Amino acid sequence: MRREQRLTKTKEFTSVYRRGRSFADRLLALRMIENGLDRNRYGFVTGKGVGKAVVRNKVRRRLREAVRSQGLSGGWDMVIIARRPAADADYQGLLRSLRRLLGRAGVPVPSDVEKEGLEG
Repeated sequence: MRREQRLTKTKEFTSVYRRGRSFADRLLALRMIENGLDRNRYGFVTGKGVGKAVVRNKVRRRLREAVRSQGLSGGWDMVIIARRPAADADYQGLLRSLRRLLGRAGVPVPSDVEKEGLEG
């Protein structure tokens, strides 16, 4: 994921946490706010409760790929927070969870990308 697509500063994360809307399920929590840009920016949080460093990094890699595969339209800052059960979930489970939360948030997912994400 390119640098311009990432939330990197504490101030950016804090803004999303304080002013953003929140959606959650068993595996993930999603906080999001409009950013006024033509692109989305993402932050990923995997706390120590998810597991040791190897497990946390694996969950983050899977989440980055799940986000990349969706081809979302721009204009959002999103923080995706992995919950403890995410450590035991496979890629498809994380993808389904992410898509469910994006749907509840009202973020349009292109239908052709939607089908590829479920088959891949």
